[in-house]
Amino acid sequence: MLAYIGLGSNLGDPENQVLRAVQTLRQLPDIELLACSALYRSRPMGMTGQPDFVNAVAKISTDLYPMELLATLQEIEQQHRRVRTAQRWGPRTLDLDILLYGDLQMHTKELQIPHPGISEREFVLIPLQEMGEDLMIPGKGSLRELIDRLPEYQLTRIATPDVGARP
Repeated sequence: MLAYIGLGSNLGDPENQVLRAVQTLRQLPDIELLACSALYRSRPMGMTGQPDFVNAVAKISTDLYPMELLATLQEIEQQHRRVRTAQRWGPRTLDLDILLYGDLQMHTKELQIPHPGISEREFVLIPLQEMGEDLMIPGKGSLRELIDRLPEYQLTRIATPDVGARP
């Protein structure tokens, strides 16, 4: 199954956190890393008074079912000392989100696919666009339409990772 993973960090050397997470994805037996976007610096959502985030999107192929993929991503977050709190949109060492999983639409207490808010988040849509595809976001519309609806974005492209993925 083709899936897209959002990566973000704003604590503990965020660029390195994201790059290490991409390398971890690349090494997992049930995941094939196909591509990774550039890294972008973005302002935090919601809670102010925290450092800017570093974000990227990875394109993967996987045999894992969505809940298995979620568990794998949460394990990687734990390896990066992610601390989950009740505070939404707070600072974190690493955040890995399933953005898309094929054309699946799923809504459970634990997991929503496409990721909620995907259609308003410049730090997801712009890196997704780098994958060079005319993606359709199930239930939301085309990637191009969603990007056209964004207000003027404030992302800063900061690096292009060399992760050994196929383009």
